[in-house]
Order: sequence, then structure tokens, then C-alpha cells
Amino acid sequence: MEDKISLSHGSGGKQTNDLISNLFIKYFDNEIIRQMNDSAQLYLNNNRIAFTTDSFVVTPAFFKGGDIGKLAVCGTVNDLAMSGAKPLYLTSAFIIEEGYPIENLETIVKSMAEMAERAGVKIVAGDTKVVEKGGVDGLFINTSGIGTIYEGINIEANKAEAGDVVIVNGTLGDHGMTIMCERSGIDIQGELKSDCAPLNSLVDSILDICKDVHVLRDATRGGVAAVLNEIAETSRVSIELEEDSIPISEEVKGACELLGLDPLYIANEGKLCCFVPEKYAHKVLEQMRNHPLGTKAEIIGKVVAEVSQRVYLKTIIGGRRIVDMPSGQQLPRIC
Repeated sequence: MEDKISLSHGSGGKQTNDLISNLFIKYFDNEIIRQMNDSAQLYLNNNRIAFTTDSFVVTPAFFKGGDIGKLAVCGTVNDLAMSGAKPLYLTSAFIIEEGYPIENLETIVKSMAEMAERAGVKIVAGDTKVVEKGGVDGLFINTSGIGTIYEGINIEANKAEAGDVVIVNGTLGDHGMTIMCERSGIDIQGELKSDCAPLNSLVDSILDICKDVHVLRDATRGGVAAVLNEIAETSRVSIELEEDSIPISEEVKGACELLGLDPLYIANEGKLCCFVPEKYAHKVLEQMRNHPLGTKAEIIGKVVAEVSQRVYLKTIIGGRRIVDMPSGQQLPRIC
């Protein structure tokens, strides 16, 4: 490991995974944390529950399509939903810089309340700390969440199998590029805005018609590239993507070309990757497209039986290139 923490350790890519594996799991190691799911899957009085925690440090705190409060609720709800759980209760803790405007704080708290109601969860506990000027950049939020896992559902990061089809519920990179453009003062023509949304109702609709979902992951830090590499490694499979099937908006394409970025590595806050057996793929795809958060869903690839545990992209011109785990820091503090 490196001697000091850098921004790349929070990027969701290779350095983040190294930090988790070589430090946190080294000391916290147990059979639950070793599963490396978005939520811990636990048994409590013979009931299966999902439990998760997350922190949000995005800058700017207000952006097109949302704010740090909306992001905090959606991110935690989504982590629970990716375990096949019904999100029920959240906690929220605020670390606030001295001098922060009360008006901004009220806007953020109101946004959290609205998102909690939309997602069908209750915020039931919390904590507030105020630090000296310069001790934190405005406002940081930590949220934890708990939910009950639906009966008969067994979704984990290590369940991907050869033959599974990979589906995403819409265009990629919208959140990350929105933050990048707002932070840099880049004005992109069109409707570029964050895709931040609670995905639990979409997951419920998928599970209504297909109980045999193998893996669900929301593609946040590190984008689809990071998520798929994690799944390939954990499930000991390879994943082959079709470049011409990956949905990307014209605004994101334009911004990525301008900045020299790859949309597969850009963060999302309202997009998931769903792994299902091929026989259910088109049924699940149709169900996604009938949901407001999945109208632009597409099948983007499949799981193949290769020992390399790699992610490949079949290009439009017929070649094939490796999509590696992201390394370094493309876009700091997007969540």
C-alpha cells in the first residue's frame, strides 16, 4: 500500500479496492464483510435483513437534478435495494462547517424528506456535529439504512454465472458529467442533469416477474467499469460488452469527448447493472422499459466462462479491448 491517502483512494477504482482489501478487511475481517456486497446481508431473529452505511461529500452540494441531501437518501436506499431488500428505515448524521447558511441546510433537509417519502422510507434517527471554519467543506452527510430482504431472493456480487445477460436501466455517466461540468463551468447544450433517483421501486418491479436475479449493483463511483470488474473478480467470470448497445446520451458523449473521458468510468446515481439468466433477459428488459426509471434500458453484454476474470468491450469496428478497473482519480467528490 501507499504511505499516504490520496484522492484516488476515494474514487471507487483500483486504489479504493486495494485500501479496502489491504487495510479494512485485514482488521475487520469476517464472513459478512468478506461478501463485498453494497449492503451487509444479516440474519436477525431468523429474518434476513440488509444493512448499509454511506457518506456524502459531493461538491457542489447543489447541482442540476439534485443536491447532497437527495443524493444521500437515494444512495442509501439504492444500496439496500441492490441486495433485493425492501428499504425501511434510515439514519442521517450531519457534519456542518461553522458559518454554513441555515437556508441551504433547510433546503437540503427538505430534499431528504421528500426523497424519503418518495422511496417509502422513514428517517428515524440522526446526529449533528458542527466544526470550526475550515474543518469541513460546508456540509458532509452520513446515512445508514436497514431493510428486509424479500423471501426467496438470493442476490450477491459473487452470483454471476456464464450465460447471464447484463442489463442497464438507462444512459450512463449523467451524474458524473453533470458534476464535472458544473464544477468546471462548462456549459453543455441539451438536457444534461444528474440521474439521481431511488431505484427500489424499479428493483421491486424486476423481482415481481423474475426471482432468479443473480446480481444487482448500482454503478456509482468508478462507473460501470468499476462495478463490472468487481463482479467479474468476485464471481470468477469474464464479462463481454457490446459497444453499440451501451446507452449514452449525446450530452455525455459530447462532454466526454471534450474532456477526454470514457463514459464507462463516469459515476451514476440512478443506474443499475442487472445480471439475469438469458431465458429471462427480454422479459426483464421489457419490464424495465415499462418503468419510469428504465425507459432507456438496454442489454449491454453477457457473462462468459473465462478464467481471466476480465471485462471486455467488443468495439463497433469488430475489435475487442480490455475495460480495466479504473485507476487514479478522474472525478473527485461526485457523491
